Amino acid sequence: MKKTLVAYFSATGTTKAAAERLAKEKNADLFEIVPAQPYTSADLDWTNKQSRSSVEMKDKSSRPAIAATCDKMADYDTVWIGFPVWWYTAPTIINTFIEAHDLAGKTLCVFATSGGSNVNGSAADLKKAYPQYSWGESRLMNR
Repeated sequence: MKKTLVAYFSATGTTKAAAERLAKEKNADLFEIVPAQPYTSADLDWTNKQSRSSVEMKDKSSRPAIAATCDKMADYDTVWIGFPVWWYTAPTIINTFIEAHDLAGKTLCVFATSGGSNVNGSAADLKKAYPQYSWGESRLMNR
C-alpha cells in the first residue's frame, strides 16, 4: 500500500494550516519539522541582518538542529516537504530534515507558503542540491 507523508516546517502557523489541508487532500500522515531551538519573533525578523533566520539563510551550510526525525520514513512512497519561503528559497532547516532521512526510492514533492514569492525557485534549489532524489510536483499553498 502506497503511503504519503506531509512533512512541514511552520514558523508562524501559516504553513501548518497548508500542511493540514494537503494531508487531508492526499489522505496523508503529518510530520512537523520542529527546530531543536524554537524560533522567536526576534529570530524571524528578516529586516535584522543579525537575526537568527538572517544569519542561517546567509550561510548556505547552516543546518539548524531538528528536535526529532520521522522514525517511520520507510513506510512512505511519497513525501511532501513544506515550508515558508525565506529569502526566495527553503529555510536551511529543510536541508537538515532531508539530510537526516533516507529518502532514496521516494518521490519528493514541495509545497510552500509565501507573502510574495512563488515555489519555483525553492523547488529548483532543492532539486539542484539533492539530484539523487526523484522530485515530483511543487505547489504554492497560500490559501
